[in-house]
Order: sequence, then C-alpha cells, then structure tokens
Amino acid sequence: MRADVRERRLHPVTPLRRAWAPIAILLGWAVHDMDQAQRQLARLTATTLAIGLGVLVPAAALYGFLTWWFTHFAVTDTELRIRTGLLFRRTAHIRLDRLQAVDVTQPLLARFVGVAKLKLDVVGADKKDELSYLGEKEARDLRAELLARAAGFAPESARDVGEAPAQQILHTPPRTLAVALLLTGTPWAMLISAIVVPTFLWFATHNLWTVIAVGVPLVGGAFTNSAGRFIKEYDWTVAESPDGLRIDHGLLDRVHETVPPGRVQTVRIVEPLLWRRRGWVRVELHVAGSSNTVLVPVAPREHAEDVVARILPGVAVPKPADFTASPRRGHWCVPLWWRGYGVAVTETVFAARAGLLQRHLSLVPHAKVQSVRLTQGPWERYWRVADLHLDTGANKTVTARLRDVQEASELLRAQADRSRTGRRDARPDRWMAKP
Repeated sequence: MRADVRERRLHPVTPLRRAWAPIAILLGWAVHDMDQAQRQLARLTATTLAIGLGVLVPAAALYGFLTWWFTHFAVTDTELRIRTGLLFRRTAHIRLDRLQAVDVTQPLLARFVGVAKLKLDVVGADKKDELSYLGEKEARDLRAELLARAAGFAPESARDVGEAPAQQILHTPPRTLAVALLLTGTPWAMLISAIVVPTFLWFATHNLWTVIAVGVPLVGGAFTNSAGRFIKEYDWTVAESPDGLRIDHGLLDRVHETVPPGRVQTVRIVEPLLWRRRGWVRVELHVAGSSNTVLVPVAPREHAEDVVARILPGVAVPKPADFTASPRRGHWCVPLWWRGYGVAVTETVFAARAGLLQRHLSLVPHAKVQSVRLTQGPWERYWRVADLHLDTGANKTVTARLRDVQEASELLRAQADRSRTGRRDARPDRWMAKP
C-alpha cells in the first residue's frame, strides 16, 4: 500500500458491540435446547458459575478488542480497502466505480452513542460490505468522500467537495402511513389467523407447544406487516441531490439510503383496493445489486408519479387510456382476473399492469431490458394468446399476460429493437453524472 494512504480504525465503541458475539452463541445454544440448558445450570454451584462468568466476560471483552484492533480501512484513488482478521486475514477491495449505493444507518443504541454504520452496495456482490461503527460525522464525511471519488473528482479535492446539497421532494406523515397500513388487508388477515388457528389447534390437540409453535410466527408476521412496517417506514422523506435520490426513514433505527442514478431496473406502482378512494399508491423499485426495494411507502398518485419521473428521467407514467387490454377470449385461461391485464409502450418505457383487487403497474425502461421471451402453454395456444416476459439486470421479470399471439410476436420484435436503441442512447451510470 502506498505510504500516503492513511489507514484508519473504527470507532472505539466498536469492541463493546463485537464482544457480544461469544455470549450470543451461548444464548443461542440455550434457546435451541432449553431443557438441556436448564439441566446444566442446575448442576452448577455458585462458585463454578462465578468462575465461568469471570472467564467468559474477560474473554468476550478481549475478543471484541482484538477484532477492533485488527480491523483497518483506507481510501485510495480507486478503491476502498478493508482489512480484517486476527488469524485469518481478509482484505476487501471495493472499487469506487462499482459502487451502487453508500448508506448510513443508525440503530437505536448507536444513535444514543453517536455512531453509525456505513453500508456499501457494490455491483456483483451478494451482500453489502459495511464499516461498523464510525462516528456519526465521520460516517457522513466518508460517504461524501467516496461518492465524490466515485464521481471522478480528484483525490486531493474529494474531501473538500462535501455532501452534495439535497432538496426535499416528498414526505410521508406518520398519520398517513398509519391509516394506509390499517387499510391494507394482509396484516388483518394474519392477525385473524393468529387468533383462529391457535384456538383451533388447542381444542384439537390440547398441546401448548403446538399452539406456541404455530401462533408465534403468525403473530410475528402480523406485527411485521403492520407495526413493524410503521416503525421501519416512519417519517419517510425523499430528497433529490446530484448523487441520486436520498431516502431517510425509521423510528427506532434511522436509515439514510441513496437510490443511485441510472441503475434502477424496474419501478412498480402498487394500488391496494382500500387506497383507491383516497388516491394513494405505493412505489417499489428494483436496483441491480442493491437491497433497496421501497421508494415511496404511500403517497397521492400525482406526488408518486413526480418521484418516478425524477428517478427515471424522461419517463412519464402511462395513463389508463394508453393501455391495451387483453382479448376477451383470455378469460378462458384466467377467469375474471384477465380484465386487469394491460400493456402500454412509450418511447422510453414498457408498462404492464395486472390485478383487480390490488393493482400493479410495472415500468421497465427500454435500456434496462436484457432479454425478451414469449411463452405459450397448450391451453393458451388453443385460445391464441401468449405471455411476454421482459428480463432486467436486477434478475427480475416483468410479464405482460394474455396478449393476442400476433400482438405478442410484434411486441417481441419491436422491444428487441427498442432495447438496443435505448442502451445506445442511455446516460452513463455514474455518480453525479451530467446529461
């Protein structure tokens, strides 16, 4: 490593967090086999227990300190290097031009201490690399430096660039989010199941452990789909900056995410049945190599479409009149639900809609389509309909269902041409890239 590249350590509070790893292993074993754990604890005398704690606590503290001491990171002209490991050394080389997103997250306890995690989405990586923990200001400064270097700023000036200014374009009030979640059917269905199913099992088996084993996951699912979502999506704010759209959210764990420019593969607008009267929608997205999936948890349609136009420059969401419905004979393949299918194609995007109770509208920029496929089952061949599949770089597929077979063939050929033209004219996928 060059002499002028300075290696840095994580925040001194990090050993306290890592010292919990050995203790967590013991707790996991105890929870996995509670009967065995109780028998082992019953055999221990007070002196033996005190000696065990006297050995375990210092060993855990030493483990936390050593993992912190042997962890270094450094920013070079082209990459971020992270060195870890005491016995087995590991060095991660993260190329700056491959960065998808650089996010700052603060779990609840970290907010009290004033530290934060820095998470990095990298093209081709299955999971995020992270630096945890850094001082809150250091994490933000390092994020700004990484983005500046990834954008092509000279190393000597990257630190002086600072965080790019951002302008707020959307905010979801907590009251609106709470009402929207109450008007979603899934949490209520899971909550009713969590009451009815364990009650039925109790009368059928009179086995408490069976009731707990079935009831706890159902209660947890209902919580995750209601209160858990409220906690996660609380105070949702979207702001626009030169390095992409910034998303801030979270009641307990505060998260600061960035949706990278030019890397969005698919945008999905979801409209649940009970939201329609209020004109609300939810916007989801897929980014290659990124775990970010929500762009707008709930917002009026016109506000959501404005955000979509910013994340997909030049793209306008097609109006209902622009869609071509499936032929009527499609009801022999999918009764009733065939009415929800439709397709619209503009100069910049391929749009496919589906659903009657909960409507879905998927938007795929032509430049992001990797392959196009036409499929037909025997029954579909008989009724002369086919499905058109568009595969994107995020390993996702958008399907236009039950199209007339001749129309589907024409769409297949035309989409292949539009995709080639779109990739040729697309903007570069660069941080802070200018048109």
